[in-house]
Amino acid sequence: MKTSVRAAVLAACLAPTCLWAASAFDGAWKMDLSKAQLSSKPDVLVIKDGMYHCKTCVPAIDIKADGTDQPVSGHPYFDTLAMTVVDDHTVREVGKKGGRDVLTETTVVSADGKTATSDFSDSSAGNGTPVTGKATMAKVAAGPAGAHALSGSWRTTKYEGVSDNALTMNFKEDGGMLSMDSPMGTSYSARLDGSDAPYKGDPGIDSVAVMKKGKNTIVETDKRQGKVIDVVTMTVQPDGKTMKVGIEDKLHGTHSEFIAMKQ
Repeated sequence: MKTSVRAAVLAACLAPTCLWAASAFDGAWKMDLSKAQLSSKPDVLVIKDGMYHCKTCVPAIDIKADGTDQPVSGHPYFDTLAMTVVDDHTVREVGKKGGRDVLTETTVVSADGKTATSDFSDSSAGNGTPVTGKATMAKVAAGPAGAHALSGSWRTTKYEGVSDNALTMNFKEDGGMLSMDSPMGTSYSARLDGSDAPYKGDPGIDSVAVMKKGKNTIVETDKRQGKVIDVVTMTVQPDGKTMKVGIEDKLHGTHSEFIAMKQ
């Protein structure tokens, strides 16, 4: 009797449900942005002589700052961008794709010109559900003389009030496969051997490769048209409730660190 019970338990533990439970990654995780260590590399912006230049965008953006839709190429999330100068310290951006608004952002520079805040709504990825929030930036270098107050080099110092759909992700590991989905409508199911698999729901990523490094670390490599966009290293900590997430943005040459908590 004991032998048959032991065999039944062993068989159950070889089933997918038991393997899922054994994975440190399984379940819902939510980023805690209050603990984020954001990249120190600044964004370089210039608004002058009726033009807007984003020098650190990839590819760079150079458009009229007259509030009209300007075509931009090479950006998977939007194909037109309108920059409106509201006043000496305020600008508003609207990005569209296929004629549909996918990005709105209003940025206000402080009176002393040292900080700026951006309120944003972004529905460019996934299922179109807007991601909303606020970013705070600090100026680290001045712009050219006579330019708008937003001109210069800016480092993002924190994010606040970001909607949960941008912070939550669900993982499930089974039989050498890792599946991910999010409330934004992004998802993948990939073998943990580094081979490419489709990445769904994100215009900027079309394939993904994942590798497991030991029991508690997974390295995810996101790609677009075969080019590596970013490398995400996720390590579940010994408490099983905390995950360190390092994101190396290959396009922009930045590195940021985040903490996710198991829900």
